[in-house]
This record gives sequence, C-alpha cells and structure tokens, in this order.
Amino acid sequence: MKLYSYFRSSAAYRVRIALNLKGLDYDYVGVHLLRDGGQQLKPEYRAVNPDGIVPALVDGDDVLTQSLAIIEYLEETHPEPALLPKSPSERAFVRSVAMQVACEIHPLDNLRVLKYLKHQVKVPDEAKDAWYRHWVEIGFESLEKRLAADKRVGALTFGDTPTVADLCIVPQVFNARRFGIDVSPYPTIARIADHACMLDAFARAAPAQQPDAE
Repeated sequence: MKLYSYFRSSAAYRVRIALNLKGLDYDYVGVHLLRDGGQQLKPEYRAVNPDGIVPALVDGDDVLTQSLAIIEYLEETHPEPALLPKSPSERAFVRSVAMQVACEIHPLDNLRVLKYLKHQVKVPDEAKDAWYRHWVEIGFESLEKRLAADKRVGALTFGDTPTVADLCIVPQVFNARRFGIDVSPYPTIARIADHACMLDAFARAAPAQQPDAE
C-alpha cells in the first residue's frame, strides 16, 4: 500500500490511525499542501487524485480517496480489529459521531477554505481565525452534550475500544489546540482524545511522527 499524506492533514491523520490499528504496512508519500503553491495541485498528484486533496491510498490497482471511504475499505478488507461495533444501531452511532466531525466541523475549517477566505475574500487574519474558532466551538458544543449524556461512551467514544469516531475526534482536537482553541469546555471530547493519543496506533500516526513533519 502507498499513502499520499500531509503530516498536518486531519483526513490523512484519520487514515494513518486506521492503518496502524489494522497493523498494515504502507509506504508514505508526502504531499506538502503549502510548498510550491501546494503540491496537491500539481499535475503529478492530480493524476493520482483529480480532486487535489489528501489522502489517497493506493492498494494494488485501486486508488482510493476520501478518508472515511478509505477507512470503510480497510474495515471491509481487513476486518480485524474491528473499527465499527456489531449491531446496526451501534454502528450508526459511531458513524454519526465520525460524520459530525468529518462532514460538519472539518469541511468549514480545512486549509483550502481558510486560504480562500484570506486570499480571495481578503478577510484579515483575525477574522479568519474567528471563523475557524466559531465553527469548531459550535460543533464541539453539540458533540460534547451528546457524548457526555450517552452511556455507550467509555474511555473512548464507544466503550474502551477504538472506533472510526475516535479516528475523527483525535485529529480535530489536535488542530483545535494548534489554533489556540481552549478545549476545557468540552471535557468529554478532550478526555477521549487524550486517552486515544496514549495508544500506540494513535501515537505513531501523530503529525510530529511523520516523515514530512516540520
């Protein structure tokens, strides 16, 4: 397998965790999202992923894109250890938490949105940072209420076993802290992320541990 990744990409971070949890070896190909005007926009990478975003996973003749689709592919092709619970309702719960992060919070705050706000819309850095904080804090507020009240939550989102939900929460908390957001108002989210980061698969997937880390 070959993973096209950027060390700070939340989406690529999710896939790195999944690959580690599944015990799968892969070749890491760094795609720097800022250098050279964005290496993800170069023809060489667009030939791999026409969307010009990371991650992309190459497995044999298959080129897979979109982090949650890649994780579902890994779950189906390498079912152990499972990243989704067994019952349909529990799987729906885990998937909904993952999607709340990956589909509601993250898209509004990813790099290309922030770059567009700064360079095309011409908003000052202060307003751009306020945009980022606003959408993360709104998303975390509702997710915190949900997780704090759900009896299925344990040390992690679903009991004490890593699931797809944790793969999404950890990168989002990492980026929130990197942008100076106080996560103490979201103690359940912070606790889950901190506990997960102590697990080897999560620790090895951390941005600072990647070959292209700066």
